[in-house]
Amino acid sequence: LESPHLLEVRLNGLVWAKAGAMVARKGAVKFTRQGVLEQGLGNLLKKAVSGEGMQLMKVEGQGRVYLADAGKKITLLRLAGESIFVNGNDVLAVESGIESRITMMRKVAGMLSGGLFNVRLSGHGIVAITSHYEPLTLPVNAQTGPVFTDPNATVAWSGGLAPEIITDISLGTLMGRGSGESIQLRFAGEGWVVVQPYEEVALQPRP
Repeated sequence: LESPHLLEVRLNGLVWAKAGAMVARKGAVKFTRQGVLEQGLGNLLKKAVSGEGMQLMKVEGQGRVYLADAGKKITLLRLAGESIFVNGNDVLAVESGIESRITMMRKVAGMLSGGLFNVRLSGHGIVAITSHYEPLTLPVNAQTGPVFTDPNATVAWSGGLAPEIITDISLGTLMGRGSGESIQLRFAGEGWVVVQPYEEVALQPRP
């Protein structure tokens, strides 16, 4: 990390980065948009259904590449064979030894515009994720009981957790909102979940 909001990639080979995230570069570096074959047909279909997607670019060569995403705070995670789930908009960069697969919570699709679109990252290497302001990591275990989060504030969670969608109409009425806190994610089991002190604004559904 060059700063909490700027990532320096010392490039010698290949990394994947969020499309449009480069702010500066030095050296012999080539950028290529993620190809159809590299994504796989299943991922493309899910992107079409969700109406959005994790647009990645391949960054190859030798040099320095500086990445940022709207001044958001960057957190580095090192994967050693395990998997994590990250909100699709919050993936900034992944090393080439990490496999990405798009997943989508279909139940949420009708409730939140665009649905809830996530990426499963697994393998060995470093992942850079972004959050608005300082993220909070909440442990999930049998002693503390389940953790409930706002889908729009949920950044990432450990691969062993499978969130359940909870709807609480009375809470939605209390908040005076039809599509905000009335939908929650329930995390139970063993692991952790990362939230940010900010709610992502859902895209308006297309007419």
